Amino acid sequence: MNEFPHVMLREIYEQPEAIRRTLALYADADGLRPDAFEPLANWLNPRGEVLIAASGTSRHAGLAAEVTLEDLCGLAVDVEYSSEYVTRSAANPRRPSVIVISQSGETSDTLAALRRARASGEPTLAIANVDGSTMQREASAAMPLGAGPELAIQATKSFTCQLAALYLLALYEAQQLNTLSAAEIGARVAEFAALPEQIDRQLDAWQAQMAVLARKYSDATTFLYLGRGVHYAIAREGALKMKETSYVEVEGYPTGELKHGPNALVSEQVPLMVLATVDRNFDASQEHYEKTVQLLKDLHQQGARVIALVNRGDEEVPPLVSDTVSIEPASEHLSPIQEIIPLQMFAYFMALERGVDVDRPRNLKKAVIEA
Repeated sequence: MNEFPHVMLREIYEQPEAIRRTLALYADADGLRPDAFEPLANWLNPRGEVLIAASGTSRHAGLAAEVTLEDLCGLAVDVEYSSEYVTRSAANPRRPSVIVISQSGETSDTLAALRRARASGEPTLAIANVDGSTMQREASAAMPLGAGPELAIQATKSFTCQLAALYLLALYEAQQLNTLSAAEIGARVAEFAALPEQIDRQLDAWQAQMAVLARKYSDATTFLYLGRGVHYAIAREGALKMKETSYVEVEGYPTGELKHGPNALVSEQVPLMVLATVDRNFDASQEHYEKTVQLLKDLHQQGARVIALVNRGDEEVPPLVSDTVSIEPASEHLSPIQEIIPLQMFAYFMALERGVDVDRPRNLKKAVIEA
């Protein structure tokens, strides 16, 4: 543990094992564990309506889950800022099932959202990293995480474990609703089981490359992070990591929104980070990729500085951008778990380039218990 100069970097490297532990809570060699999901048997709204309430990094996990639950299960999902949800003047008349997500399980706004949902008679599910936390105790059902203690202010391994738990929840609901076959679910669990080792293989290369890119882009005053579909959530989370770690102003947008205003910001001092991975076996992902390639062609003509996250072996994107970061291929809804890790590292090394004390970011606390 002493080989890491900062807690944040150590916890970035702990993510493969944290994901393995989270997977083991809910699945084994035979697939999803029925005993682990038994508390959720009657959780889902009969109309398939779900509301996710969370703040900060946890809300970005909720944004990813929104797409995954809709794509794999056909559910209708809304994502709310906890702080906004609790100030609404009236309860939701649809009585959706409510998911609250929090690293600590004590986040004040999210705990208030849970209590409001319970008071309205809505079934609740808490996804939290701290065993025995208030949210886990008070919700109708709970999905603990296997991240272990997270000491860095910046959430890294708790975020990837949130994504892991939410993906497994989607597989469980797909099983219950028969939107995926037993064979499809088994294949997805098997792919997931191989993901931690896949991430492990890439960590050192990502670390070396992001250190180099941080030096190259240290003059940037602002970044724009872009992603489509489930990857938009990762663009948002990558942007937040950069803000809170290095104090660089970053905004995350859906890729297709760049030309609806933000493109005016793009300049030598305002480069872009574009998520351009693809799942060739998923039509929507292929369409997103093709549209992203077209945008990158336009940005290339515009002279923009662009870093792109691409699948290893991609031949279309590299000629169009300044730099690429390669990621081993994964299915569309699993890919975000590994995509965020090089972005965490980029934020870390940008902070070092700017002389920021990574483990003591200003004005921030690990758990927001007052808001």
